[in-house]
Amino acid sequence: HDKKAKKRKHEYEEDEEDEDIKPKKKTKDKKVTEGKKAKKEEEEKWKWWEEERYTDGSKWRFLEHKGPVFAPPYEPLPDKVKFYYDGKPLKLSAPAEEVATFFAKMLDHEYTTKDIFRKNFFKDWRKEMTSEEKSKITDLNKCNFSDMNEYFKAQSEARKQMSKEEKQKIKEENERLLQEYGFCIMDNHKERIGNFRIEPPGLFRGRGDHPKMGMLKRRIRPEDIIINCSKDSKHPKPPPGTKWKEVRYDNKVTWLASWTENIQGSIKYIMLNPSSRIKGEKDWQKYETARRLKKCVDRIRNQYRDDWKSKEMRIRQRAVALYFIDKLALRAGNEKEEGETADTVGCCSLRVEHIKLYPKMDDQEYVVEFDFLGKDSIRYYNKIPVEKRVFKNLQLFLENKQPEDDLFDRLNTSILNKHLQELMDGLTAKVFRTYNASITLQQQLKELTCSDDSIPAKILSYNRANRAVAILCNHQRAPPKTFEKSMQNLQTKIDEKQNQLSAARKQLKAAKADHKASHDDKSKKAVEVKRKAVQRIEEQLMKLQVQATDREENKQIALGTSKLNYLDPRISVAWCKKWDIPIEKIYNKTQREKFAWAIDMAEKDYEF
Repeated sequence: HDKKAKKRKHEYEEDEEDEDIKPKKKTKDKKVTEGKKAKKEEEEKWKWWEEERYTDGSKWRFLEHKGPVFAPPYEPLPDKVKFYYDGKPLKLSAPAEEVATFFAKMLDHEYTTKDIFRKNFFKDWRKEMTSEEKSKITDLNKCNFSDMNEYFKAQSEARKQMSKEEKQKIKEENERLLQEYGFCIMDNHKERIGNFRIEPPGLFRGRGDHPKMGMLKRRIRPEDIIINCSKDSKHPKPPPGTKWKEVRYDNKVTWLASWTENIQGSIKYIMLNPSSRIKGEKDWQKYETARRLKKCVDRIRNQYRDDWKSKEMRIRQRAVALYFIDKLALRAGNEKEEGETADTVGCCSLRVEHIKLYPKMDDQEYVVEFDFLGKDSIRYYNKIPVEKRVFKNLQLFLENKQPEDDLFDRLNTSILNKHLQELMDGLTAKVFRTYNASITLQQQLKELTCSDDSIPAKILSYNRANRAVAILCNHQRAPPKTFEKSMQNLQTKIDEKQNQLSAARKQLKAAKADHKASHDDKSKKAVEVKRKAVQRIEEQLMKLQVQATDREENKQIALGTSKLNYLDPRISVAWCKKWDIPIEKIYNKTQREKFAWAIDMAEKDYEF
């Protein structure tokens, strides 16, 4: 589901880039209407950042909403679609058939070849079977889901081939649901809800080698849901014949509904959209906390450097870990229950096997090689020269330890967080990450932006600065599947533009020769027209070449994560205002809505 959303987002961003080259022609009337509409929307926007904030810990005074939209009920398969066991067709009961369809839909995915996935699926599937089915179906290898798989592929293909009218109908229905369930009233303002639809049942995938992959994600029912709203509001009604688990009136929290999912027992929430006051205030506070760190970061750095020489081993370990969090933007790493999740670690949970020490390597001294799986099972691999004292301490921490032993055996996240709180109120490992990401962006923008550059070249500089942050934070992505194709298309455009340019230059040369011979006004004008044509094509070519460089450098780096979560948006807004760059070139519509407070607040001389 996440991958599809990311793919759509990626395709949307690519479309936006292509539109820059060839602007679509709009009729004047349409432009005027759109302009008026945008202006009206602008006027109606609530500038919450200019209002007084609550000081009593409450998040709202009034909250009214319609509750969540549940996943549609299961529709049994047509009789012609068969499930086979040991080569013979077998009619399944509705609960067993539904779970079988989850596996059938994933048949082409490598997940269904993994032992742990198959084992977990089969165990959970058997729980949904009748006793008769249980006695017959004893071996997953004898199950044949290919007929079901073909059916779902055909369904998917049919959806793609839908007529314009059918697609429009679906679009209208989605819009109706959005208008009815996608907004709430909070303190007399209409606010957009982020995720008002409850995820349908399916098979759990997890990130990396998750020990629970393949388990059944159960259908969430009204009886599982806790609703949160204000006492004096019109309460959400559960579907007919059902009731909510509970309705509460807690204005100290920001969620509208919550439930517990069955795989990891974690609590899921329905929250407001990132553009809402609640989310925006939290964001703004996050960057203000990181700015406070700027004032005391030198004192903190001097202190942890002194602590490298401490007589106490626990203080030395804490100081080295803090140095890694600061220098490498590592996450703190929370303790996890054994076997509950994939084997991922953060700074405090690093083991001996995750680092190697090299007194000398590639003309550098005191090199540490890191190799471990971080958040979401993304590999962190880095070779970094460290200060001599850090290196000596690491040698000391490794003494007489086995590969599976903790590197920092006298440290955990709660000890580290308690210490960070003592250094500065509100300080956490994430604040360091936010501070270092934002300060890096600001420094890089100052270094890379050249006042003489064209707008596309300045945007390339911005993306390079953003890339430096993404590399610092280890935000990787797999190259998009469409990458090679989109690069080929771009290269074709570049080749065509180069041919156009050489043709235009030849025409200019001919026009100059013509003018030299005749010296009249007509030939002089022709030279001017041809010169402008050459200039225009040169600009277009440069724009395409800059885009190609940008895409190539972006191939395996995810810029969006740091842009949305770690970079103070006021830095980007100030940069845009300083260099007269349209904000749309840096932030798409969703991002502009999320950062409306920063766009309104930051002037061109803003300093993080």
